[in-house]
Amino acid sequence: MSKNEVFRIAVRKFGPFESAMQKVWDQYCLNSGCELKAELVPLDLHELHETTLVQNGLKNGDWDVAHINTDWLYEGYTSGAFEDLKPFIAAKSPSAFPQGWSNSLLASQQFEEAIVGLPFHDGPECLIYRKDLFDDPDAQKNYLEQYGRALVVPQTWADFQQVAQFFNRPEQNLYGSVFACYPDGHNTVFDFCLQLWSRGGTLVDEQDRVNVNTPQAIEGLEFYREIIKDKNAVHPGSVSFDSVQAGAAFARGEVAMMINWFGFASVCEVDSASAVKGKVEVGLLPVSSGSKSASLNVYWLYTVGAGSKHKQTAYDFIRFAVNEENDKLLTLEGWIGCRISTWKDEEVNQIVPYYHKLEQLHESAKTLPQKHNWADIASLIDEMVLSTVNSELPVAEIVKKAQDKINLIDK
Repeated sequence: MSKNEVFRIAVRKFGPFESAMQKVWDQYCLNSGCELKAELVPLDLHELHETTLVQNGLKNGDWDVAHINTDWLYEGYTSGAFEDLKPFIAAKSPSAFPQGWSNSLLASQQFEEAIVGLPFHDGPECLIYRKDLFDDPDAQKNYLEQYGRALVVPQTWADFQQVAQFFNRPEQNLYGSVFACYPDGHNTVFDFCLQLWSRGGTLVDEQDRVNVNTPQAIEGLEFYREIIKDKNAVHPGSVSFDSVQAGAAFARGEVAMMINWFGFASVCEVDSASAVKGKVEVGLLPVSSGSKSASLNVYWLYTVGAGSKHKQTAYDFIRFAVNEENDKLLTLEGWIGCRISTWKDEEVNQIVPYYHKLEQLHESAKTLPQKHNWADIASLIDEMVLSTVNSELPVAEIVKKAQDKINLIDK
């Protein structure tokens, strides 16, 4: 094996991911004697999906390893993009496999007998809020005077909007909430699903077809339109933010509460630039009255390209990357470890006091449907949500139009 050969890794673009990946690769080479030079390429969501799957980069050997999220697994599996890891696992399994992980992080990557990835980063969607603002005696007194009720963490969406309006102080560069409305086929789709599920709705019907034309979907979108347009409640950057930028605004101290991935709460405790270290708490999502809380479990995996010339090295590397020590290291860098041992780790919970709550959040977490053309369906849902936010058309009309388009491709 020539040391001039390059080992290419497609990395989800995010500072903590990039720094930790380099550390893990360097450590892997020290431990294994691997002399390959790694090229770690940070890519945003669109670029990552495009180069690995749409342009067949994993299948034709452009990439040896790639970060792939669960939205794209079925598409990649059915197009032959991924190497089946089952024979490698049978020969030399990762440490404490499979009992070291929650079942919710092992199911999506299994297809019939094949296993196409190992969990790398997780953290379901949750309510993330500034506990220092909620605990402030002046705020509690003012809220009681203004609304005739105690200031508490919102349990319903109506409460969420009211509390967001209360904390909205643009003159202090503080906003009640923030959303990620960047049109990338992910952020608004996730927001839509959470609005739908927290109102007791479902995304697929009994025939396993995506159905967005339901009363709960319309109700959820009407609320979403109202709150996104509420200048007295929401950060003005929301329209152009993706989830990373929304999380960064929260870490800078510009936001009182948000619905976002658990990782954006965790990074507030480990990033030296965070303005809210020690002031953050997480909880379950608000619901519509009488509904159960919901969360979304989309997680990231290490996958090996079916066309890789370095498959054994690729497996050995990801096996090393997901061991207990590295899962904890990644967590302390600002990722979300996937192992139960990390969730319960005493040091981790001292630094991030709510880390143990991951188990509870996983209990209410749902997953998106496994469909080979999910990316195409998601882009239609994205279009539907953006049309809701950016127009005054009746939501029922927007939803019907979206459903007609979905019906043409979801067969």
